[in-house]
Amino acid sequence: MVLSELAARLNCAEYKNWVKAGHCLLLLRGCLQGFVGREVQAFHRGLLAASPGLDPRATCLSGSRCIPRARQFQPQCQVCSEWKREILKHHTNRNGDIHWGNCRPGLWPVDAWEVAKAFMPRGLADKTGPEECDAVALLSLINSCDHFVVDRRKVTEVIKCRNEIMHSSEMKVSSLWLRDFQRKIQNFLNEFRSIPEIVAVYSTIEQLLTSDWAVHIPEEDHRDGCEYEAGVHLSVSQVNEIEMELLKEKLQEMYLQAKEQEVLPEEISNQLAVVKEFLRKNKDLRTGLTEDMQKLDSLHLQHQKLESKEPEAQTPEGKA
Repeated sequence: MVLSELAARLNCAEYKNWVKAGHCLLLLRGCLQGFVGREVQAFHRGLLAASPGLDPRATCLSGSRCIPRARQFQPQCQVCSEWKREILKHHTNRNGDIHWGNCRPGLWPVDAWEVAKAFMPRGLADKTGPEECDAVALLSLINSCDHFVVDRRKVTEVIKCRNEIMHSSEMKVSSLWLRDFQRKIQNFLNEFRSIPEIVAVYSTIEQLLTSDWAVHIPEEDHRDGCEYEAGVHLSVSQVNEIEMELLKEKLQEMYLQAKEQEVLPEEISNQLAVVKEFLRKNKDLRTGLTEDMQKLDSLHLQHQKLESKEPEAQTPEGKA
């Protein structure tokens, strides 16, 4: 049953393109994690060495008063104020939105990753290292922190592609889009020719994007899975795992959009309806996403209830 459902999904060229593009992002995430982790540590050491006002032994004295809220952070102690100033010095978007709510400022003197999260998108407060982050979080860090010497246009192009993948309501992209994505991701990877683990994934991504995927019904002389090049094989469970990761990331993105009220409730409703219909037809994926769907459904329901109460508050009865 799983195999036939997968075969049916991959029979849709645009969905297959969506999964292939998403797989590339997962490969990109994997090859960036070690590099980013090392660079964040180096950046943190550099800050401590270059800034007399920063001391790894200094501690925040204001406790709960030095806790950021979303994009707002007004430090109440000298230590956190100094760190905030230094972070802003190195932030390429210092006049835009900075998600201070990702951070625990009291740990800035001793935890490099808490500093790194000030350069990343919202929703990462619970992430303790690069291995817990998705591709867009790592790309945003590279783009927003001037420690990384890179052509930022190439980074933002890949970020834009990632957002198009995640925000695709029907989880489909065209072959033309995929070719453009290939060019952009290769341009980005070319910025890191001296990093072996990033260079190593270049050919894998190229091979993945330029090949076809076919599901083979298992026979005595055939393995059960997808083959996209001689000698390269993905099992059904591997493809299923890729799909599951992408869908989880998509649902998390929808959850954050709903939580931050970045999109209208009707849009979330429409997106939810599409995903639910997709999962209704694909039981093999539905089972592993029950918790994610319930979490999103619950938040969406809360927002709907709040919306329904707002008009009542405007009536004379509501004011009484």
